[in-house]
Amino acid sequence: MKDIFYELFGSYTDNPSLTKELWIEIETNYSARGRHYHTIQHLENMYNELNECHDEIADRDTILFSLFYHDIIYDTSKKDNEEKSADVAVNRLNQIEYPENKIALCRKQILATKSHTLSNNNDTNLFTDADLSILGSSWQNYEQYYKQIRKEYSIYPDFLYKPGRKKVLQHFLDMESIFKTELFRNKYENTARHNLYKELQLL
Repeated sequence: MKDIFYELFGSYTDNPSLTKELWIEIETNYSARGRHYHTIQHLENMYNELNECHDEIADRDTILFSLFYHDIIYDTSKKDNEEKSADVAVNRLNQIEYPENKIALCRKQILATKSHTLSNNNDTNLFTDADLSILGSSWQNYEQYYKQIRKEYSIYPDFLYKPGRKKVLQHFLDMESIFKTELFRNKYENTARHNLYKELQLL
């Protein structure tokens, strides 16, 4: 992911020290103590998903900026992680004088990961679908994922965590469609619903 980041930022700045500084910020935040799922590995998995559908993406650079910054702020005791992550993205993209309309789109894409509702922008839908792709993976991978999430929320005892987790799972199950694009629906929807329901029964 480091090479991808350097190539991406290198297209907009000829300041290697700035690119290095911004990468260190990414690496430090995503490897922070307490992170078990929202790590560089999560970014890599999302990148691989998006790379498979690159022909569908209209603005590759913006979606990559959204990828790198969408979870840069992650505090399980707070409810404004997406907003704060979006603020960091806006600040960093202003530093490299990225076009304002594209910065605004990046902000919207990051904020979209809060509710995962349907957007009128196809890139945003692809982005949020990639973010949720773990839900439709094999049960073995999904089980590892929800155990990692539990570790991230380890400050909460079961009597607080379980009702909250059940609410999240039910929220997705109540959606008409978890995935917003036909591509991801065909690939993951049925398996995701099976995994979510199975975890719900185990709680």
